Amino acid sequence: MPMKRWTLASAVLALVMAAACASPPESGGEKAREAPAVDTSRRELAEEEPGGIVVDFKDGTSKAEFDAWESEWGVNLEFNSVEGERTGVTIARGVGSVDEVLAHIRQNPAVESAEPLKVYSVPPAEAAVSGLEAPLDELGKDGFTPNDPDYPKQWNLRMIHMPSAWQQSRGKGVVVAVLDTGVAYEDYDDFKQVPDLKGVKFKTGYDFVNDDAHANDDHGHGTHVAGTIAQATNNGQGVAGVAFEATLMPVKVLNHFGAGTSADIAEAIRFAADNGADVINMSLGGGGYSKVMADAVEYARKKGVTVVAAAGNAGRSRVEFPAAYPGSVAVAAVGPNGTRAPYSSYGKELDIAAPGGDKRQGDAGGILQNTIDPRDVSRSVYAAYQGTSMATPHVAAVAALLYAEGASGPDEVEKALYAGAKRVGGQAWTEEYGHGLLDAEASLKALGSGASRWPSLWWALALLALVLLTMRGRERPGYFNILFRPSFLVPLVLATVGVFFARSWFGGASGVAGDVVDAAYLPIPDWQRIIFGRGKLANPLFYSSLIPLLLSFLAIKYRGLRPAIGGLSLGFAGFLAYAAWSNAPALAWMPFSFLAVPWLVINTFICLFIARALLRKESAV
Repeated sequence: MPMKRWTLASAVLALVMAAACASPPESGGEKAREAPAVDTSRRELAEEEPGGIVVDFKDGTSKAEFDAWESEWGVNLEFNSVEGERTGVTIARGVGSVDEVLAHIRQNPAVESAEPLKVYSVPPAEAAVSGLEAPLDELGKDGFTPNDPDYPKQWNLRMIHMPSAWQQSRGKGVVVAVLDTGVAYEDYDDFKQVPDLKGVKFKTGYDFVNDDAHANDDHGHGTHVAGTIAQATNNGQGVAGVAFEATLMPVKVLNHFGAGTSADIAEAIRFAADNGADVINMSLGGGGYSKVMADAVEYARKKGVTVVAAAGNAGRSRVEFPAAYPGSVAVAAVGPNGTRAPYSSYGKELDIAAPGGDKRQGDAGGILQNTIDPRDVSRSVYAAYQGTSMATPHVAAVAALLYAEGASGPDEVEKALYAGAKRVGGQAWTEEYGHGLLDAEASLKALGSGASRWPSLWWALALLALVLLTMRGRERPGYFNILFRPSFLVPLVLATVGVFFARSWFGGASGVAGDVVDAAYLPIPDWQRIIFGRGKLANPLFYSSLIPLLLSFLAIKYRGLRPAIGGLSLGFAGFLAYAAWSNAPALAWMPFSFLAVPWLVINTFICLFIARALLRKESAV
């Protein structure tokens, strides 16, 4: 099937991107000593395709309907892909006055969003380094050690404690969609599967660049990324992957120059979410904000998919899109010494850091995987790359491990990822590292122990004991009078653990019903993620005593509410106390991050004071 039509401006843009790639190695054979490099001086790419627009119609809008509006708008819209009839995503190129046309289109009630067609790409500065000569550290004797001959060179897997993590989970049964330049996953025409992906499970994907079912890689980036996620492991060949029993879904959204459009990426996100993906990896960036893509990320998350994206390689304090969207996990890169790589972007939207490589450490500082030679797509090479693109699949793969161990959705996956992350400088969150450095073993333990949920309840019960013991005898209502009163116990549970089983009962709900399920699934303080959006920082008004304090005024007049509001207050106290103890949250609006813990402690005591006042025996009903 022919490639999608590109305008002259698009072709020029593609040539600029092509100029960023150096020639691959001349030596033959499957294992090359060097790999194609990228020009690190290029920091920015064009964010929009000149004259291109994307219009996202409400689902179910037919071609006949928007064809009737085209003459009024002065454009020729076509469905972006075969998925268009379902998603409503259309594009037009060669538009004269983009802003004027979009202003007319946005007035139509059938239009959900309309905007310039954005261009995203493989992040700049993702240079390949030569093949690794030696491991940076000695192999540990603990845990599972695969027999892949080049595994000793994969310092990145040992940094995130994969040998121990593999003893618990290898990602079996989890589907990870790789939205990239494609994957060398099959023998088809001139394309050949790279040897170290043989035996890996694949789920049918799609090529949104060429509009066909063969999402093959003609660049090399996507195959490298896929290898980090699920390279065939313990097969006596090459290198290892993080979640090597997971299933890969290859979805091509970037062309052979490493560039793609917001329309293709948005449809690919929806495609992956609708076709069984549990995790979506997007090692791409740039292009600026796109509502079409933001809506697609939100759509995927509401379907229970964890979306992971690269923070960008500009080396500045601004996380690129799509990583900066509220529903995605933004990943920064560190080198072998565990410090932020100089190319890695960072900022207030950042969530976590992972190994991405740092060629300043020498040849051994890159992330080694099996990929293709872009000059000859049938030729396999082992190449060590660096970039936030290389860091991102580590996080996506650990998310797969968590799903395989029973994580019920993106909220639980993220809590375990962040609870297990190694803190940097003892801080709960920083702009350079997010919640810390990825640790697969610790995240699995956090999930298995319920570290992201149950401790809040145990803290609340311990504080209940403290409250009762500090009351005078005639004031004390007694443990059993409290614990077996539903009006007290239910609010306490809602404030500490939420109705966590609601997701399994009503996981398919959407719209308002889906938002209600999402809210009930979370502890009440985390309802701020539903109300204000899933931002990177917690809202301090919800992580405070404000809600119990306001409700306590009702108890002055309505005495029957006192047990319920007392239970809620105690639940908030347990939630906030555990948050302070674990250094878990990063709060918005704080001038200094260290103020978060004092804020939580002070509000814990206010909640305890409210609970004590409302639970006294003479006040009980």
